[in-house]
Amino acid sequence: MIDSLQYLIENWETIGNALLYKFKDQKFLLAALKGLRNGLVYGVRIRAPHALVMVFLFGEGTILQKLLTIFRLTKTHALNLGKFVFSYKFLQGALSEIDGKKKEWHSFAAALVMGYYVFGENNAVNMQINLYLLSRIVVGLTKLAANEKIIPQPNFPVFPLFGAAVWGIVLWLFEFHPTVLQGSLQKSMTYLYHDSNYWSDIKTFLFKNK
Repeated sequence: MIDSLQYLIENWETIGNALLYKFKDQKFLLAALKGLRNGLVYGVRIRAPHALVMVFLFGEGTILQKLLTIFRLTKTHALNLGKFVFSYKFLQGALSEIDGKKKEWHSFAAALVMGYYVFGENNAVNMQINLYLLSRIVVGLTKLAANEKIIPQPNFPVFPLFGAAVWGIVLWLFEFHPTVLQGSLQKSMTYLYHDSNYWSDIKTFLFKNK
């Protein structure tokens, strides 16, 4: 047993290359496995530093509790992303194999199905990821509609109006309907716009919050 394990450790690269060559005709399956790897790594890279900052800035509890929260958020993000990339690429690849070539509806159908199963659970991590994507697909669909001449190309700067609408709406919601906003956004907005109304002396004015 120990000798076999030692052999695997010493020759992992040769064995791995042999396996890649053996399954070279199942490229979509290998791509799905590589997608699983990339999803896990990317999820950790993205979530860990973000969670570290947000939890230690706005979170409550002991240092150990905060570290456990960071681990839980990072684990959820990484596992969900890894599962989604693997299953999406596997299903998309299988559909392409059946049809003989890659088609647009393959991507939509595969992502639709796996999005339901992987990112359909209503939790803080999935909510943030889904909202992040929603804002970008709204902009992307608008650009696509303009490129395809479904709507006219604007002949004036759009981004200033976009910025005005986003900030006008979010501050109106925060000031008068805060409970409809995501919890982390409420905390950030409270720190910026409400906590800045309170101080007791020059120290709490310049160096400390409340």
